[in-house]
Amino acid sequence: MPMKLPLLALALLFATPALAAPPVEVLVLGAYHFGNPGLDLNNMKADSVLTPQRQRELQRVAAALAAFKPTHVMVEMQSDAPDLAVAEYARFDDAMLAKDANEIVQIGYRTARLAGLRTVNGIDEQPKAGEPDYFPFDKVQAAAAKFGQTAVLDASNAPIAASMKSFEAAQKTSSVAQLLARMNAPGAALNGMDSYYGILAIGDHDDQAGADLNAAWYLRNAKIFGKLVSLTKPGDRVLVVYGGGHGFWLRHFASLTPGYRSVDVMPYLKRAQ
Repeated sequence: MPMKLPLLALALLFATPALAAPPVEVLVLGAYHFGNPGLDLNNMKADSVLTPQRQRELQRVAAALAAFKPTHVMVEMQSDAPDLAVAEYARFDDAMLAKDANEIVQIGYRTARLAGLRTVNGIDEQPKAGEPDYFPFDKVQAAAAKFGQTAVLDASNAPIAASMKSFEAAQKTSSVAQLLARMNAPGAALNGMDSYYGILAIGDHDDQAGADLNAAWYLRNAKIFGKLVSLTKPGDRVLVVYGGGHGFWLRHFASLTPGYRSVDVMPYLKRAQ
């Protein structure tokens, strides 16, 4: 009888599962391009973020995001460093904030500095020589013209174009935090996949140009998130600052990848308003 309790305790010890490792928490901020680089299919004309008022608004955004306590800030830049460190961040200062409108500088670097981080990581993925295009829209256009589907293509793009026009007008009355909240809100046209899935019909059974573009876009975003995975360990907290069009897939991977958890950005943006 005296042996039963020690044996029971031993059995319970081995039956108890190991404590689960804490997840990597990923906060994705989809941003519009502050500097008007004109590199996207649909390009919005952004007002200057270098004015004193916009700079105050951006400081509030950065302070709200820093409250997430990120251990990493990752941005839409490429890096050849082993840890994908962005060399430019080492030169970041107030003078750079005053002259460089890029959202990577204005939000990514600014937040990283507030969080006390010595490194910002560039996790972007672009095709190298000989690799396929990750956004072969020219082939979609050619297929649409060939198969009489231009109207389908135009219809798929119309909601995005309308949303961007409305977004441009909203700059006159909205803060940066409000504009970012508008872009990142669930169901927002700029935060969804309707325009991508709308072109799945483009092509025929042999030339599935719309499906090819969707597959290539998925591949780029999967590689981006794969780089994030390569840099993180359990318990890390990652702020990702990326073009708004990437938000859907980056949140998808953060939500469904084992050991990772997607964190809603909206409460942080509301705090900054």
